[in-house]
Amino acid sequence: MNFDFSDDQKFLKSEARKFLDARCSMAVVRGVLDDPAKSHDAALWKAVTEQGWLGAAIPEEHGGLGLGHIELCAIAEELGRCLAPIPFSSTVYFLAEALMLAGSPDQKARWLPKIAAGEAIGCFATVERPGVLTEAQIQARVEAGKLTGVKIPVTDGDVADLAVVVARDAGGTSLFLVELAGPGVARETLQTLDPTRSAARLSFSGAAAEPLGEPGEGMALAEAVLYRAAVLLAFEQVGGADRALEMGRDYALGRYAFGRPIGSYQAIKHKLADIYIKTELARSNAYYGAWALSAGAAELPVAAAAARVSASEAFWFAAKENLQTHGGMGFTWDVDCHLFYRRAQQLGLVAGGAKAWKERLVSQLERRNAA
Repeated sequence: MNFDFSDDQKFLKSEARKFLDARCSMAVVRGVLDDPAKSHDAALWKAVTEQGWLGAAIPEEHGGLGLGHIELCAIAEELGRCLAPIPFSSTVYFLAEALMLAGSPDQKARWLPKIAAGEAIGCFATVERPGVLTEAQIQARVEAGKLTGVKIPVTDGDVADLAVVVARDAGGTSLFLVELAGPGVARETLQTLDPTRSAARLSFSGAAAEPLGEPGEGMALAEAVLYRAAVLLAFEQVGGADRALEMGRDYALGRYAFGRPIGSYQAIKHKLADIYIKTELARSNAYYGAWALSAGAAELPVAAAAARVSASEAFWFAAKENLQTHGGMGFTWDVDCHLFYRRAQQLGLVAGGAKAWKERLVSQLERRNAA
């Protein structure tokens, strides 16, 4: 079993890096961070759309490239590496995956081409309060096709056109599609640690809600979407960790103290070595997750949870130690370390925190061992 990218996939990854190096510098990321009126970089979003990346895993019959999930993983790693300030993950990892997993033929035909063409931004609205997502936590309700309730925080909810919402109905708990430009929807942009990825409070008061998937299967479908998204997010986190390591290494080689590069000191060597080990462990788990996702394997829940846990830890650790390696300079606004620290924290929470994913991993391993 080969868990490395193929030559074609490596070429795609290389070209994606060249493209993003030219189009998504840290100046672009800071442009969103410094401007409260900007939720994302529209020019980069348009450029990424023109590359066809939004439709990488969407079948050709629905306007996508039909490449597959492993190719999407390669793109995700490069987007994570440059901290791309666009609603890519919410639209592709969550909305598109939910539609491909549970959408009716009509829903797929209506929405997947728009996603691939960059004409629809999506979001995944599940949680309503702090804590692990459970059925008991869900208070939003749908009656006679109308949704009432609040979802907070919703990543990219302030700019999304379409939301996948978990809500109660007569059949139990189900998934619904809600067009956010319609009546009965109010949005409030939230302040977060990473303004380059916006978040919102969505309030629904009689908003039109269209069922997605089978009635009463909302929690199971939401979990399935989360497992798929976890693998793709893990690749973004690995990309960010890898770049943070490079930043720390380059600074350690160029910064001199007592006549020597600080990288020659054992304390700095150990920091960078620890980042490398955690990142490579996360990469291995991410590759396993990519295989399971692409193959539709039964191992996906375990592989996705392992990838999510290790990648979250690796990116947070890399961002933190990169900042420490830069010393007093690392804490300043003008140095880019804090951009990676912000994104590491944001990605570590966007699909549920580390605690929830550790519990998922343990429960999946227990279930597998008991079988």
